[in-house]
Amino acid sequence: MAEIIQERIEDRLPELEQLERIGLFSHAEIKAIIKKASDLEYKIQRRTLFKEDFINYVQYEINLLELIQRRRTRIGYSFKKDEIENSIVHRVQGVFQRASAKWKDDVQLWLSYVVFCKKWATKTQLSKVFSAMLAIHSNKPALWIMAAKWEMEDRLSSESARQLFLRALRFHPECAKLYKEYFRMELMHAEKLRKEKEEFEKASMDVEHPDYSEEILKGELARIIYKNSVSIIKGAEFHVSLLSVAQLFDFAKDLQKEIYDDLQTLHTDDPLTWDYVARRELEIESQTGEEQPTTKQAKAVEVGRKEERCCAVYEEAVKTLPTEAMWKCYITFCLERFTKKSNSGFLRGKRLERTMTSFRKAHELKLLSECQYKQLIVSLLCYKFLREALEVAVAGTELFRDSGTMWQLKLRVLIESKSPDIAMLFEEAFVHLKPQVCLPLWISWAEWSEGAKSQEDTEAVFKKALLAVIGADSVTLKNKYLDWAYRSGGYRKARAVFKSLQESRPFSVDFFRKMIQFEKEQESCNMANIREYYERALREFGSTDSDIWMDYMKEELTHPLGRPENCGRIYWRAMKMLQGESAEAFVAKHAMHQTGHL
Repeated sequence: MAEIIQERIEDRLPELEQLERIGLFSHAEIKAIIKKASDLEYKIQRRTLFKEDFINYVQYEINLLELIQRRRTRIGYSFKKDEIENSIVHRVQGVFQRASAKWKDDVQLWLSYVVFCKKWATKTQLSKVFSAMLAIHSNKPALWIMAAKWEMEDRLSSESARQLFLRALRFHPECAKLYKEYFRMELMHAEKLRKEKEEFEKASMDVEHPDYSEEILKGELARIIYKNSVSIIKGAEFHVSLLSVAQLFDFAKDLQKEIYDDLQTLHTDDPLTWDYVARRELEIESQTGEEQPTTKQAKAVEVGRKEERCCAVYEEAVKTLPTEAMWKCYITFCLERFTKKSNSGFLRGKRLERTMTSFRKAHELKLLSECQYKQLIVSLLCYKFLREALEVAVAGTELFRDSGTMWQLKLRVLIESKSPDIAMLFEEAFVHLKPQVCLPLWISWAEWSEGAKSQEDTEAVFKKALLAVIGADSVTLKNKYLDWAYRSGGYRKARAVFKSLQESRPFSVDFFRKMIQFEKEQESCNMANIREYYERALREFGSTDSDIWMDYMKEELTHPLGRPENCGRIYWRAMKMLQGESAEAFVAKHAMHQTGHL
């Protein structure tokens, strides 16, 4: 192995000598490069090979190439690239070839190889890398698309790209993405040919070329792909995706019309078809004979007309196809237009009217999902349409009585509307909801009460909530109750709440830490109270939480009224109570503290 490494280092010497001779690197830097290269060579020549060693080798060489580039730019020297950079690139390619041969299944490794070749190697070399990769990973359509795209856009070889797509489709005859990208490629090819022909005509050159036939220039090859693909891949979604691609090319108007007509003929029972047809009305310009709107008001009226035409199509759609999916498309469109910014009061009013009209119809038919009620309420609230938001919220809670989120939104609307019936509605919500989903509502009630009612009323809400909410959910409620007590009545009130809850398990560590913090914020801080809170916390969490023990010891050490002599006793109690990893963590933290690292 030593002979191989020595030979590979000697192979580097000509390029290193050139680097030193032309002044890109100093003699000391060359020696450092040789030492580092020897270490890297050793790692990729040993018997047991690791992928990371090959990656490190490649990364070092790339860094070296980039450094050479920067230094060339700095001194303005651009010669000897064959002897220096090309030699390094060739060596890196050899390493990549070894690595990709050993770890064939690693797609990321192949992609790194591709990225390297794109930047440093020739197009012919990269073409070979793609061929090798696809021979192994023929089951990945994305790699075929990447290779074809490179052939088309970088090598400017439409024929090579076409051959790759045809090979890919033999492996993946039902892959929608492949057909879509192949379709796009043929349209790009036709567009390129049209531009070439225009250039020749401008230069008054009469060039006979079989590719310049009228059919190919009109995109006939793309049309063949379209026809074949829709016979294999069914569904409006794929059809619409091809139409979206075709619309990017102005010369393909006939093809666009054909695809659009087929979409309406073949997929009349698909909501996506109707959705596409309706939205298309927004893109259709006014009739050529009509005067184009110039003032802001005229433009708003024109946009309103387009939206009316869209809604007319949707109205026809929900009559033809009265399904939840079709109504979802309609309501989604109305919401999108409603939330679109506009300075026109006329347009905003029309959009709100259309949204509410379509909602009422869908609600009567019970063809809206809970999610859409929520979206509509939130949108209406954003724009302060409280009356309409309440209408939707009332309708939503009638249909989805067991949804906590729906009740929350209804209560949010009532709170923003400053309704006098809020407390009554909270009570009504709890009648319909399961206890396990009520916690957010209890918290909302308490937060509302804090701002709108007396302290006695708010405390009554917390006490009711603690009777209704049990288990893990009650932990959050207790913390909220304690925070409220301290905010509204200071330390004395917080201590009273703590005393009332101190035996009402379960707790969180935070519950006790809050009281410790509240105590420390007082002018006449009582160390006995701090000890009490720590002791109660340890009773609950002393066997699992090493941090409480450490904080207790620090408190005795650093507090003005603390007793450092208690630390030893606390330490031994911790060692007895803590178990497993918690005990190990405590010992490690204590050792760090003892050496002054904390």
